[in-house]
Amino acid sequence: MTAAPSTSPAPAADGRVPSKVPAAENTLRILKLLASRRGPMAASQIASSLGLPRSSVYHLLGVMEANGFVLHLHEEQRYGLGISAFELSSAYSRQEPLSRLGRPLLAALVDVLGESAHLAVLHGRDVLYIVEERAKNRPSLVTDVGVRLPSHLTASGRAILAALPKSQVRALYPNAAAFSARHEVPGAIMKYSALSSHLDQVRQRGYATEHGEVTPGFGSIAAAVTDHLGWPTAAVAVTFLEDKLPSADWPVLAARVQKAADDLSVRIHGRPAA
Repeated sequence: MTAAPSTSPAPAADGRVPSKVPAAENTLRILKLLASRRGPMAASQIASSLGLPRSSVYHLLGVMEANGFVLHLHEEQRYGLGISAFELSSAYSRQEPLSRLGRPLLAALVDVLGESAHLAVLHGRDVLYIVEERAKNRPSLVTDVGVRLPSHLTASGRAILAALPKSQVRALYPNAAAFSARHEVPGAIMKYSALSSHLDQVRQRGYATEHGEVTPGFGSIAAAVTDHLGWPTAAVAVTFLEDKLPSADWPVLAARVQKAADDLSVRIHGRPAA
């Protein structure tokens, strides 16, 4: 008996399976391309980058411009994202996807480790805590939802800073006035050279630590959550009493934290940190 011929489209040269709605797919591809660039692009550059006919790109850009999703910069003959694309981004933020997607992962982490966990995002030079899952019978922490702390003092902040380009970290910390301390701690990071050296260590091992810089006696381990470009979106962290957890056990705890951060990266359609 002869098998019926397959109706599935063959993969393209780049591995993508052609869409049954090519105009919709190509519109989304253009938007994703513009979102991945730091500045506007010429239509010819968009066409060559995506392997699309230039006439099709102009047609799609015209429709997107009419609906506010792209903006045509006439003097530069380039296209950038428009206000409608920004409104989508704002709606994404209002719906708190990181909090909603991260909370069950943090709850599972707390169940396994028996220690409190939290999720934080970068806000200027601070980290802003957006989720906290308190472990049973564990002390209260300062990292409650809505609290902001200097990023260079916290494991969460250090995990995020280590995933940023070094030039951006330098821009955030241009001089000594950018550094602050909550209390006296031996070896506290109070200058850029110390921060840069510490972040190099974080990049090497894949997770960040904090030893009592926020609250004496408490340690933290954190790992970055990254988007589809590898950009740090947030950090997952666990905090614990240092005298209850031998330093030899920290790498095991870190592996659990890294796994939770990687899972959240996948949930937001990002890619886990290398």
